[in-house]
Amino acid sequence: MYKLNSIIILILVLIAPIMPNSWAIKTERVASGFSSPLFLTSPAGDFQRQFVVEQNSARIKIIKNGTVLPTPFIDLNSKAGSGGEQGLLGLAFHPDYANNGFFYVNYTNNSGNTVLARYKVSSSNPDIADPNSEFIFTTINQPFGNHNGGMLAFSPNDGFLYYFLGDGGSGNDPGNRAQNPQRRLGKIHRIDVDSGFSVPPNNPFVGDPSTLDSIWSLGVRNPWRVSFDRLNGDLYIGDVGQGDREEVSWQPGNSGGGENYGWRCMEGTQCTGLSGCTCNAPELTIPIHDYDSTQSDCSVTGGYVYRGSAIPSLDGTYFFADYCTGRIWSFKWNGSTMTEFQERTAELAPDTGAINNITSFGEDAAGEIYIVDQDGEIFKIIEDNTPALISLLPLDPSTADETNTIEARGATPNGDVRYLWGFQAGTVSADQICPGLQVGISDFNNLVTVTADANGTALFNVFVPVSFAGLSVVLQAIDLTLCTGSNVTNQTIDSQQPGQFILNQFTPGIAGEQNILSVSEATPSGDVTFLWGFQAGTVSADQICPGLQAGISDFNNLVTVTADGNGDASFNVFVPLSFSGLTVVLQAVDISSCTPSNVNPETL
Repeated sequence: MYKLNSIIILILVLIAPIMPNSWAIKTERVASGFSSPLFLTSPAGDFQRQFVVEQNSARIKIIKNGTVLPTPFIDLNSKAGSGGEQGLLGLAFHPDYANNGFFYVNYTNNSGNTVLARYKVSSSNPDIADPNSEFIFTTINQPFGNHNGGMLAFSPNDGFLYYFLGDGGSGNDPGNRAQNPQRRLGKIHRIDVDSGFSVPPNNPFVGDPSTLDSIWSLGVRNPWRVSFDRLNGDLYIGDVGQGDREEVSWQPGNSGGGENYGWRCMEGTQCTGLSGCTCNAPELTIPIHDYDSTQSDCSVTGGYVYRGSAIPSLDGTYFFADYCTGRIWSFKWNGSTMTEFQERTAELAPDTGAINNITSFGEDAAGEIYIVDQDGEIFKIIEDNTPALISLLPLDPSTADETNTIEARGATPNGDVRYLWGFQAGTVSADQICPGLQVGISDFNNLVTVTADANGTALFNVFVPVSFAGLSVVLQAIDLTLCTGSNVTNQTIDSQQPGQFILNQFTPGIAGEQNILSVSEATPSGDVTFLWGFQAGTVSADQICPGLQAGISDFNNLVTVTADGNGDASFNVFVPLSFSGLTVVLQAVDISSCTPSNVNPETL
């Protein structure tokens, strides 16, 4: 076990008094008893009601002032098929719903095809829709029963309706529909519902005979829960993968459309080896985040950027989850850099009920965020006002090769705080720190002990080496006076920024065939040595360069190649079939500058 202490520079700093923390959050169950709910939303300006979509019953129900109304808002059961990934899948209220009463639904009919229709609220009761007001504005034939998408959403910037369609199902998109510009499946579409459901004239492919005019973006597999940031119109897309990677993609609010998100030649950041587009081509839009789905996690559920007023410190935080495990994460994205990435699962575990299979997040008229559980429960994210003895904030900015800040609040004033770190979350005894103490890091190391100020705040700066890029680091703070532990944070350290020496994704990462290993921004025409092994961990590599710290504890030299005039270096390597299922750790070293790249763990 190696010591972070020996490779990280700790700089203790003095800070001004900080107000007591208001960042701790939790969930409360606001309603239960729904049948397979999969969405929640509210009309603009309606602060008393939340509308819940039930997939298989094809009903929309209302939570009004905290009470579930006994009569559904609308019942489409006779029209909508159900089972598997079919049923009532989407709901969006017109931005001027308060005046025109229009709302829009996405459901699969009894033939299994997608129907997009407009309805209107009844003239006599605002809690009941007119079931005879249906106007079907489009129907899409579905070749298979899965990957229907289903999301509908109005952009806060242009007021147009966006609808999101999966690739039509089966596996690996057998018809290459997501990349076929003459097929609506596997696309994001934009229409003007106030002008006869027409195509806006500034849609990106208007006038291009090879592409359908309604297409806004293409190359999605099964966008499952998509949202616009109500502040700036940024679009966040949770796109379910084939079985290896789950992804969150992003589109700026000022986009003119035309993005290609890469399915089926890419799944997240990985190449699939399938035809239809060119992996990592410049015209493809790579997700801002993806994660492995070959183990317990299996299906991303996209969420929302928090823009409510009840928890000001959460402003700009995006929440998303995995359907299968119920794990919840959050991060902030400024258009180029991700910060404050952390897992929130334990923090958001409710006191009543259980969050198991997250089918959706929801947003009410006030911008507060809800979690929809398939078991029939609805939870709301709220501020945790329970007095906390000690709370650990996320590592900021959680980026390798620069100084990061770790901060704990609520400690004993002027008392000692010990920071722990490791790679594995898990409860273990830590009697050596305090008798009877249980900590939340199974492979914990002591990082540093600092003294809290008079307000109970303990803060220090830590330099995170470049070799930690891509690794998940678990942190916890211990109040040594009271022998109590803080919450545990689990954050993935961001990779180096463009312009730095960086090891690219191992492509395609498949055993039994040729793979490409490459680097960017090496010393032009200089030598680059590639290292490999099975264990991430910092060790001395003086035999390569004096003073070099490599990020692979059992490293082997793979090959040395010469970079071209642009500082790019690559080579092809055949990966034996016997490596299938193994995780190989890779790193490169710029010999001219004795600079290590980021570390890439790759499961083959």
